[in-house]
Amino acid sequence: MRDIAIIGIGMIKFGELWEKSLRDIAVEAALNCMKDAGTDRIDSITIGCMSGGLFNGQEHLTSLLPDYLGRHTTPAVRVESACASGGMAVRSAFMEVASGMSDYVLALGVEKMTDVSENIETYTLATTADGDYEAFHGINLPGLYALMAKAHMEKYGTTRNQLAEVAVKNHRNGALNPHSQFPMEITVDTVLRSALVADPLRLFDCSPITDGAAAVLITTVEEAKKIGKQPLVIISGIGVASDTIALCQRKDILKFEAVELAGQRALKMAGKTINDINFAEVHDSYTIAEIMVIEALGIVKEGQGGVATANGITSLNGKFPINPSGGLKSKGHPIGATGVAQICEAVLQLRGQAGKRQIKNAKTALTQNMGGSGGSCVIHILEAK
Repeated sequence: MRDIAIIGIGMIKFGELWEKSLRDIAVEAALNCMKDAGTDRIDSITIGCMSGGLFNGQEHLTSLLPDYLGRHTTPAVRVESACASGGMAVRSAFMEVASGMSDYVLALGVEKMTDVSENIETYTLATTADGDYEAFHGINLPGLYALMAKAHMEKYGTTRNQLAEVAVKNHRNGALNPHSQFPMEITVDTVLRSALVADPLRLFDCSPITDGAAAVLITTVEEAKKIGKQPLVIISGIGVASDTIALCQRKDILKFEAVELAGQRALKMAGKTINDINFAEVHDSYTIAEIMVIEALGIVKEGQGGVATANGITSLNGKFPINPSGGLKSKGHPIGATGVAQICEAVLQLRGQAGKRQIKNAKTALTQNMGGSGGSCVIHILEAK
């Protein structure tokens, strides 16, 4: 298997992009990526998109996006794993280059979520859960994560304020990110006074509905050194795991088993332990999700995610920074683009190009992208070389 590097990254500003179409934002991110890489060579394209059909009435992205990128004969494949679609697209690109099938693969994540009514948004997002045994009976993703939050508070004493501290920290980081949908700081009081969504989760505990796209260009380390435009960043480990799609069928709803297993597999492949990681971009679709993810990864002990956040351990200047980009909460969550955007942030940090949110001496990063209520997960380990 060949050693793999990321030579280009490209994003657009996330938000409610009424004036742009699905194809517009995807092409913009791809062009930004190629400009960053210093090459326009693309042998193949992997596309992460959860539901172009329900959100936009557009399937067949493997023809549409290469066409409007001016590469209509380039082979392309679409990858879907709910909210983990983007991360899985990066993994697919990695495997294609590592195997020798292609030398340059563009991993492109995109979702255009705001062109439909709230009812269709809710219906579409509910398809990431169990359609027959959860969505059909009226429980949606906020409801599922609310159940986890209630159980976590009951078992570990996690407080309502500790949940709010996750949002406060991520908005503080996101205020420094020019790509963020909501680049403003908030307070604990802001979170506690926001509208109740699913008790105990309030509006500011939840990631927003977002339009956005992100792209990374992957090649071999050998090819990357020939181009030499950007500092070298490699992907040294990848781990994937699945869990039951229905929350009620899990052994313990307070454990993200897919996250734990994917993390172990990624770290093993990279020859690392969690203590070797300098920072992480994780899937904070809800504030309780970030708390449970950092526990599943072994960054903190079980039940200590809320306390660790409140004590500043996961802050930008803390012992283990989490979501320097602002995370899904502040940067936004265009589902198919999220996992690719996490990779973009990790690369910026490892290059030392993250500006005011730059983590000091960042050499090794972890990105964690998951689908639904934790039914699928993909983790990447990246290193500066």
